[in-house]
Amino acid sequence: MGKDMLLLILISLPLIGAAINGIVGKKLPKAIVGSLATLLVFASFLIAFGLFIGLDKTSIVHLFQVAKFEDFTLDINFQLDSLSIWMTLIITGIGSLIHLFSMGYMSHDEGYHKFFTYLNLFIFSMLLLVLGSNYFVLFFGWEGVGICSYLLIGFHYNDTEKGIANSLAARKAFIMNRIGDAGLLFALFMMLNKFHTLEFVEIGKMIAASPELYTGIAGAITLCLFLAATGKSAQIPLFTWLPDAMAGPTPVSALIHAATMVTAGIYLTVRSNFLFELAPTTKDIILVIGIATTVVAAFIAMRQNDIKKVLAYSTVSQLGLMFVALGMGAYTVALFHVTTHAFFKALLFLGSGSVIHAMSDEQDIRKMGGLSKLTPITHITFLIGTLAIAGFPFLSGFFSKDEILAHAWMSSPVVYGILMIAVIMTAIYMFRLYFLVFHGSFRGGDKLKSHVHESSLSMTIPLMVLAVLSVFGGILNLPGIVFHNAGHWMTHFLESTTYGLNQIKPEHMDGTQSIIMMCVASAVALGVLAWSYSTYVKKQALAKEDAEMNAWEKLSNNKLYIDEIYQTLFVQPILWLSTTLASQFEQRILNNGIFKMTSAIEASGNYTRKWQSGFLSSYLFWMVMGIIGFISYYIIKSSFWN
Repeated sequence: MGKDMLLLILISLPLIGAAINGIVGKKLPKAIVGSLATLLVFASFLIAFGLFIGLDKTSIVHLFQVAKFEDFTLDINFQLDSLSIWMTLIITGIGSLIHLFSMGYMSHDEGYHKFFTYLNLFIFSMLLLVLGSNYFVLFFGWEGVGICSYLLIGFHYNDTEKGIANSLAARKAFIMNRIGDAGLLFALFMMLNKFHTLEFVEIGKMIAASPELYTGIAGAITLCLFLAATGKSAQIPLFTWLPDAMAGPTPVSALIHAATMVTAGIYLTVRSNFLFELAPTTKDIILVIGIATTVVAAFIAMRQNDIKKVLAYSTVSQLGLMFVALGMGAYTVALFHVTTHAFFKALLFLGSGSVIHAMSDEQDIRKMGGLSKLTPITHITFLIGTLAIAGFPFLSGFFSKDEILAHAWMSSPVVYGILMIAVIMTAIYMFRLYFLVFHGSFRGGDKLKSHVHESSLSMTIPLMVLAVLSVFGGILNLPGIVFHNAGHWMTHFLESTTYGLNQIKPEHMDGTQSIIMMCVASAVALGVLAWSYSTYVKKQALAKEDAEMNAWEKLSNNKLYIDEIYQTLFVQPILWLSTTLASQFEQRILNNGIFKMTSAIEASGNYTRKWQSGFLSSYLFWMVMGIIGFISYYIIKSSFWN
């Protein structure tokens, strides 16, 4: 079977799963529904792995033509290259583990078949996004991911206690992403106008042939593309939807935050590298926004008490780090952190789901504690994820973060210093979360403690697999200066067949500097670990109640009041316009105008109705008057013409 057919099967399998479960899933046993959805995604992963093994060049698969115009055509094409197959492996690999976890986590949910329908559709949409050979196909996947996120975030919309909040969270995510989507549409229209094509490689070749012709328009296009990425990948100012997305079931949080939706903005930027290289101003903006996002989100996470909210703001902060790398032109470094982040963040979210499942849906870390003995597998795997994201030596996050910090140091020591602050805060809030949840005494009461139990195998197996990946994931892109024989394998692979990346050669530190940077990062992680252990285990410090917090803790706990600021600046004025101004416009102008117009028509009807009197003499009179009028008109016209 050829690569073209395998690629089409790979994309189609999740769609088939969504169709079967969506149509007849309600009548099938839950075991069949979950197994079907999981196995089809895993089959896509196996096909993707086979294509990855045999990849030697870029391949374009033409499916069909949508429209043909005089200047351009719109085609449904797919592209198989290093970047697309790498993202496919992440999406289907992590996605299949999340599906497996969901079989246990959602086992008692009434909407079981519907949930797996949405999950499969989510995977299909994301595959469209990363495997399309042009921005047209990418856009359909982009919008598909958006609607699936809306459906999954608000999945429990009929919950008696949180139904309204869940619906509002879904609506918030949908609306904020529509703002970004407008940027993507503007970019597409500009590209069609300038390049007369939406194919990635064709646009790249045009730019390579005559870069001076496209320097001006590239700035406008890339700004619009970055606006789109800001929405999907939750950067300032469009980041507040992501923490609220925790309203969805925990596997949804893992899927959105680790392997799919939030990586779409990173992918879009890397895929469009040839455009961004022509727009240094846009790259500077990306760098500044990334720095601000990673610091602000890390600060907010410091005093969150909802286990999922801590991880949500952690995701925003890590995405900020990735955009810092993109702003510095280190595209493969950003993708390296995307990969390791997919491992340990999926592990942490699924681990939090296992904790919530064990705690009978309790998410407040102030009511937890001592779970290391009650949920041993969840404890060990969560610890590994915590160490990885905190940059513990030689775990996956250590190497990917160190790459970003190294490029920051070479770019600007100031940028490096700011990022180090964010990295330190990351280690602090993650170790705080870990120690408060798994150490000390249980704070949820004896009744809740009696129900705490380790999760089933369908939930713990994905945790163990992700834990192994979180430990060894850094091997994919070890520093070349230090590890000569295995250095930068992932970078070389991505550059091999991805258009544009093979023309960008990022600088790397020499051996001495690299070792010093790794030692500094190790010292920071170990130092924060020792301080956190002393604070939360030996001294048994607990998460403070709202009334006990000092000024900076209240700022962090209340998320810097950013939601309240948005409410004041945007939501309330729009509500005022829609209620006050719009109602006045409707009542005074539309209603009064319509009423006056109908009154005028009625009055004219009443007047002209009198002409229909039924008297022959009246009709003869008006007939004569009409004839006189016509004759007079033609006499005057002929006299004037002469």
